[in-house]
Formats: sequence, structure tokens, C-alpha cells
Amino acid sequence: MATSEIKASSNFIRNIIEEDVKAGKQSKIVTRFPPEPNGYLHIGHARSIWLNFGMAKEFGGDCNLRFDDTNPEKEEQEYVDSIKEDVRWLGYQWSGDVKYASEYFDQFYEWALHLIKEGKAYVCDLSAKESSEYRGWATKPGKDSPYRSRSIEENLLLIDKMRKGELEEGSCVLRAKIDMASPNMNLRDPILYRIRKVPHHQTGDKWCIYPSYDFAHGQEDSIEGITHSICTLEFQDHRPLYEWFHENLPVPSKPKQYEFGRLNLNYTVTSKRKLKQLVDSGFVNGWNDPRMPTVSGMRRRGYTPASLKTFCDMVPVSKSNSVIDVSVLERAIRDDLNDNAPRAMCVMDPLKVVITNFPEGEVEDMVAASHPSKPELGERTLPFTRELLIDRSDFNEDSSLSRKKFKRLVLGEWVRLRGAYIIKANEVVKDESGEISQINASLIPDTVGNDAPEGIRPRGVIHWVSEKYGVPAEIRRYDRLFNHESPDQGDEDFMTYINADSLSVITAIVEPSVANCQAETSFQFEREGYFVADRYDHAAGKPVFNMTIGLRDTWASK
Repeated sequence: MATSEIKASSNFIRNIIEEDVKAGKQSKIVTRFPPEPNGYLHIGHARSIWLNFGMAKEFGGDCNLRFDDTNPEKEEQEYVDSIKEDVRWLGYQWSGDVKYASEYFDQFYEWALHLIKEGKAYVCDLSAKESSEYRGWATKPGKDSPYRSRSIEENLLLIDKMRKGELEEGSCVLRAKIDMASPNMNLRDPILYRIRKVPHHQTGDKWCIYPSYDFAHGQEDSIEGITHSICTLEFQDHRPLYEWFHENLPVPSKPKQYEFGRLNLNYTVTSKRKLKQLVDSGFVNGWNDPRMPTVSGMRRRGYTPASLKTFCDMVPVSKSNSVIDVSVLERAIRDDLNDNAPRAMCVMDPLKVVITNFPEGEVEDMVAASHPSKPELGERTLPFTRELLIDRSDFNEDSSLSRKKFKRLVLGEWVRLRGAYIIKANEVVKDESGEISQINASLIPDTVGNDAPEGIRPRGVIHWVSEKYGVPAEIRRYDRLFNHESPDQGDEDFMTYINADSLSVITAIVEPSVANCQAETSFQFEREGYFVADRYDHAAGKPVFNMTIGLRDTWASK
């Protein structure tokens, strides 16, 4: 499946843009990705990035990266930096410089004055509680604020005081004068400006009033010449307000807004507020914890840009919200890593095997392909020694076990060591507690790369590591963060559904070829799953690997 472009038949938004291009409505397509810098990007944002940047690229246009930074109380430079890094990592590049709503604050203020002078905005002194009461309900019209009839001169005087910091926070707001009886709640005299005496991460202390998102967003689009303002479905009811501002302000252009269905995954939450709650409560180790559905978390988990683009290709862009099974996302990364990740061996629960007919102190270098179907990935060397380690679960004393049920090493029978000899388990050594501490085995000469001699039929193939040359590694096994299909639905607190087994840490032994790999290098640890060298903690001589995904979907049976 192609992953670099949006496919022609994949979505209705592409069809709209194609028709606009054919009709000559725009000389150049311009889209934008407009995150609020109040948290890290998540999988839903990744899809929006794929759509906005993909559309611009396909039609030879531009896509702006713009921060809608209108709420300094919740915004931080850390979020700005992480968002830029995520967009780059996903393989996209924005047009020109990064843009900020705060760059346009002077223009927004001038347009606010324009609305006041046109009698279409007023300063309202109602408290938040009173405003809510005056606003009415969806089935009940609101009523006019007693301050709605203020004169233009008084409103101009008050907005000037608001700007100069002469009025207290919460004492008043600037509102558009539209229709308090409108069936669309967004048109019931929406707020344009609030007093917030908080420094801004871009403008410092220049402003103590800040525009609302609704007032800023459409005008940013207009200033930047956006042709197709693509939003998720929750902004559909805001579109009449988006258009009202364009009709009542001297804006340089009038973009069109289009909405598509929001992407939701089961076993996942994507609310920034809830994700921040997970971080602040210590249930996860930061926004980039590999269990988080954030782009940086998935990156650290071992997801690849190609796998995320494939996932976006797999999920239709529709006009309704949808819940996608997280196994679809997991399948995308599993397929990508199966095709591209080098193979390696890692023994999770080591059990010592002594090859009694192999000389002590001797080392035989086995050569194995890094990938079974990609010779271009080269080969790796596996040192074979007298003392080996296999996984404890790969041995059983019970020789009565059928070959169909147990295709590994059994006392008195043969098994193939991956890329090496066929061996036979001859003797079990146990410690004082009765636990198996060692297996004594013998190898069959001339079976490296060759078939077994006639009459010998190995049960199967198991992985192994030299005890002497294997390297201890920290293995972080990750699973889904939530054990409930819909953790943020219903009356229960979503955190009651946190999967207590979502992380376990063990020390395993890896083959020496992977111990000094670069951070963010992925491997298939044979018969175990896909793992990635941790982006931050992995180091030469101290390897740390995160489990990306298992070889098979173990949740399907649950």
C-alpha cells in the first residue's frame, strides 16, 4: 500500500479541492495545520497533518504551520517545540516561517474596533454566571445583555481601558452583537476578547486582553490566504460564525471551512485535558511515554512515520465521527516493521545450555541474514560458544509432549538453534530448590546451514545467545494503557480503566550485534516481537529497548 500520498478515491475533501482547481477558483491551494500549543500532538493530530499537508502537496500548493496561541494561561514553549519536531519527524515541511496567531494581535484589535464602530460589538459587564443564564439553552432563546445598548463611544472607551489593564480580570468582555435568539448557540453574542493579565510566550507583557479562538481563527485564515480551512466535525456549528466575521470585517480573503469526522480509537483517550491528567498524576512518565497516543510517545514506542501514514490511508475520511479499532493502527506498524526491521535474538528469561561436545574457550562465528527477504540489509555475526542461553519457556522435560503442541527443546530430542547447529538435550541439572539451572546438550556436526541427518527430525527452531558474548539489556514491555474498550465513556473516571500490566521491565540478554545500535533503531527480536532502542535512555554498553508491538494481536482473543 502506498503511504506517501493521499489516494485519489480516499476522501470527499480531495474531491472538493479537485473541483475547485478545475473550476479555477484559486490560483494556488493553501491549507494550514493550526494546533493550539497547550499539549503534545496525538494520533488525531497526525491524521490532520497527513490530510492538510498531503492535500497541499498533491495539488502543488502550500501548507502553513500556525500556532493558535490565544490562551497564554495554558500554552508553553515546550509544546511549541514538540509540535514542530513532530511535524518534521512525520516527514512534512511547512511553507515559509512558522506562523502564530499572536503575530496578528494588532490586526485583531483593529478589527475589534471596526466592529465596535459599526455597532456590531460591545463591552459586556455580565459575570460568567450571568452570561450563562442570559445565553439560554439549545431549546430556549437567550436574552439581550443589559449592556448591549451601550453607545459606540462608551464601548471604545471601555475597550481601551481593557487593553491598558485598567480593568480587572473577569470584570467585562468584548462581545459580538449578532442574535441572542439564534438556534445556533455560537451566534448568541460570542466573546471576542477577555482580560487575561498573563504574560504570553511570544508577546510577553504587551497584551493583557486576548482574542477568543473563534474570533482569531477565521481571521488568521484570511490573512494567510488559506483556500481550504479543514477542521474536525466539532467546528461545524462554528462555521456560521466563521463566515459572519468574514462578512462583517474588511478581511483580505474569505476562505471556506470544511469539516471531516474526528478520528477516535478504542482503548485510547485523546483529550488533551485527560492526557495532561495522566502526566500530572504520574500514571505515565511524561507526554512522550511510549504508552501515550501522542506522536512523540508513539515515536518512542517505535512507530514509524510510514506506519502512521499507512494507518491514515486505511481509515476513510468521512463526514461523521468514527471509532476505529486500535488493532488497525497496530497492524500498520506490525506490517511495516515486518517488512523493514532487521532481525536479532534476545533471550528474555535465560536458561543455560552447555554444548558438551564443543571445545571450551572456542568461538565459532555464525553468519546470519539481518532480514530473511532483504539482502540489502546485510548480515550479522553470531558468536557460538560452549555455553549458550536459551529462553526458559523453550525447554520442557516432558518427552511425551506432542510435536504439534510443543515445537521446542525437549529432553532426549533435537531442536535447531536459529542460524546454527541442531542440538539434543541430554541431561537436566537442577538446583537445591528443584529449579532447572542448566541443560547439557550435544550438537550434531555439519548441520549449520544443512539439513538434519537421516533419521533425525528436530522439533522446531529456537533462538539463543552466547553466554559469554551476550549483552544484558533493559527490556521495557509495553501494552495498551487501558483495559477497557471505551475508557472515557460512561460515568466512571477514565483512570479507573488503566491497565496495571501496561508496563513491565526486565533484564534480558541480547546478541552483541544490536547492543551498540543507534537510538531509535528497530528490530524484530525473533519469536518475541518488535522492539526499538529507546530514544533517550539507550546508550552503547547500556542498551535499553522498548517493546513496540508483539508478533501477533494478543488482544483479539480477549
